Amino acid sequence: MQLEQFRELPKAGFNFDNCKRNAGLIKNGFQAPKAVKTGTTIAGIIFKDGVILGADTRATEGPIVADKNCKKIHYLAKNMYCCGAGTAADTAAITDLICSQLELHRLNTGRQVQVVVANTLLKQMLFRYQGHISAALVLGGVDRTGSYIYSIHPHGSTDKLPYTTMGSGTLAAMAVFEARWKPDMSEEEGKKLVRDAIAAGVLNDLGSGSSVDLCVIRKDSAEYLRGYEKVSKKGERQLDYSFKIGSTAVLETKIEQFDINEEIRFVPMDTA
Repeated sequence: MQLEQFRELPKAGFNFDNCKRNAGLIKNGFQAPKAVKTGTTIAGIIFKDGVILGADTRATEGPIVADKNCKKIHYLAKNMYCCGAGTAADTAAITDLICSQLELHRLNTGRQVQVVVANTLLKQMLFRYQGHISAALVLGGVDRTGSYIYSIHPHGSTDKLPYTTMGSGTLAAMAVFEARWKPDMSEEEGKKLVRDAIAAGVLNDLGSGSSVDLCVIRKDSAEYLRGYEKVSKKGERQLDYSFKIGSTAVLETKIEQFDINEEIRFVPMDTA
């Protein structure tokens, strides 16, 4: 196995040496880039035989839909996956980093990695950066000690829960969970519940949309259901909206002539 696939954990947090430089640039009139709002609905529940994770697939940059089919459920190990909300680059990078650390842990110990190990690595990593990494995570997995769902906040705080949601659509999704979740649900009941929770986020939050992805993790297997269901479908025009010329009144007409000066130059090819 090649060692290049394993990424080392950084030894410290962010380097703030450029803070004074940035303050000076802004004072001299430099326009600093502004952060844009992100949006997501992610969720996870514990059912009778394992855990089920769910996520929408819309990635936004403020009011712009940047990606209609964004992958938000990330692989960590054979027995655990992690949903990410926040900045897509941050969630992808941190889950990739922790995935390599979990693989090293498995190779060193010769045993299946417990879910609490991933939770500890993720929250220690995020706490080190004091919330500057925009990654809100829902971790789900099954090991020899049981089934677990963790919510991990960008500042490093974590909660172990039977069901949880995160992202901009969390209120709508949590309303579904609080009304319908129950212990020892069957797999099909759990799938429908998570699907309905993500759909509630999609239909009630502009930052969430497109399809529903699910991931079912059992004691002996994991199944990633990419594109499980498309919730928000593009509508079709019911009528013909071609209007006749003259239907709209023309208030003013202004025509300008432009003179275009075209100059053609031949540049000899350098063959030396």
